[in-house]
Amino acid sequence: MIIFNAILLALAPASALAAQSSDAQIDSKTSATEAEPQNSTRSSPENVLTAYRDAIQRLDASKMKPLFSEESQIFENGKAEGTFLHYLEHHLGPELGHVKSFTFTEPTVSLTQVDNTAFATETYGYVIVLHDDRKIERTGIATSVLVREGDNWKILRYHSSSRAPKKVK
Repeated sequence: MIIFNAILLALAPASALAAQSSDAQIDSKTSATEAEPQNSTRSSPENVLTAYRDAIQRLDASKMKPLFSEESQIFENGKAEGTFLHYLEHHLGPELGHVKSFTFTEPTVSLTQVDNTAFATETYGYVIVLHDDRKIERTGIATSVLVREGDNWKILRYHSSSRAPKKVK
């Protein structure tokens, strides 16, 4: 049985940069359908995170690759997964082959930007429907560090975790 772990972003230890007074804080709720994963939408760290969510929902790995730095490091549910390309080849890509649909619910993003680095925390729910019609529901959280590479922002560190939602009594 394939248990599809949270596929979303984030992690890196807090840095001295985060303590600088020149940082900008952005708290917002974003729809998973607000931005297309195209070059024009990568002008901000939040747009990159939205583009990644959108690519996951579309099950489109080709739209995910350009969102990550070559030096990226992925951490998911207590495991170091390597670079995004390694994670895609050995973990995420094979799992996507078993997925009929992937839907995020109520995503939120909290973002702090310091110069060419951004630190983000996301919360979300998600529902995965497998090709055999089994349904997996989870709540998740992700932290990410993004860096500006030329004109684009890219995800450098990504750490996500998830769990089954609490049942209402």
